[in-house]
Amino acid sequence: QVRLIESGGGLVQPGGSLRLSCAASGFTFSDYTMDWYRQAPGNQRELVARIAPFGTTYYYNDSVKGRFATSRDNARNTMYLQMNNLKPEDTAVYYCNRIPIINTWGQGTQVTVSS
Repeated sequence: QVRLIESGGGLVQPGGSLRLSCAASGFTFSDYTMDWYRQAPGNQRELVARIAPFGTTYYYNDSVKGRFATSRDNARNTMYLQMNNLKPEDTAVYYCNRIPIINTWGQGTQVTVSS
């Protein structure tokens, strides 16, 4: 069974940091490009970052460039998103997925940036 489990979210003040994790199972993790998405209330889900199977980073959304960094540990079937200098506009539920997309999304992890 293919599963994606996001964790690491929470409440943080502006300027703070969080590290999200995405634990994958049910497929050969190292074969796939992986993505981080987020969805804020009332907004569509948007792509935040993308990382190739062996760690070459493809893409960051302009809104997070220089603040977020994605990485992966293929031995642990886990992807990470280090988020620094967080802003209120980063508040969203964060999800991970692969290419091609798994239609059953994980529950996501809530990130709230507020003073």
